[in-house]
Amino acid sequence: MEVAESEMGLVEYVRKASPPPFLLKTYMLVEDPATDDVVSWNGDGTAFVVWQPAEFARDLLPTLFKHSNFSSFVRQLNTYGFRKIATNRWEFSNDRFRKGERDQLCEIRRRKAWSNKSQPNVQVQGAAPPPENENDDGRSSSTSSSSEITTLVDENKRLKHENGVLNSELSIMKKKCKELLDLVNIYGGNSEKEEEDDEEEEDREGPKLFGVRLMEKKRKRVHGMLVG
Repeated sequence: MEVAESEMGLVEYVRKASPPPFLLKTYMLVEDPATDDVVSWNGDGTAFVVWQPAEFARDLLPTLFKHSNFSSFVRQLNTYGFRKIATNRWEFSNDRFRKGERDQLCEIRRRKAWSNKSQPNVQVQGAAPPPENENDDGRSSSTSSSSEITTLVDENKRLKHENGVLNSELSIMKKKCKELLDLVNIYGGNSEKEEEDDEEEEDREGPKLFGVRLMEKKRKRVHGMLVG
């Protein structure tokens, strides 16, 4: 019996001493200097920033996780007590998730999912109020949902902005193409007109033989006969 309890205690110690896999993987992504343009620590190392959510989800998440869904990643952060601390970028903070303090990851615990427990139909007078942690779990769930909605709204705004930029660039390119075609038509038309004028002038002057007008040669021969 004592051996079994000792083994259970050892397992519990190892479990508490090892950080959750999600936190360890996230820490590895943030620490990697090769991906600083996509995700990195903030200036003082108290939070991390996902600079490019689309590239982060497409290129980095699948390397350590079994999905490429940025919203799922954010939900996981919420369950471990992370907070989004900036409105203009994806910056997340947890008091025990700091640069150079990897050993603190063991102190971060996942929040338990809140569930409605069945309550008896008849309440006993003077019964104790529900535990405070149940209310806290409810507030945590509500906060998590609000954070997800904010995440989706911000992502939608970013996509709309990018779409507007692309439409503007497309309009500029169309305008330039039209101007180029107009120039081609103008210069092309002038060249064709010059060629037509040259042909008409040659028709009026008559054919040439070795660069000499035949009609001019004939006129010289007749003139020589008359003089002679």
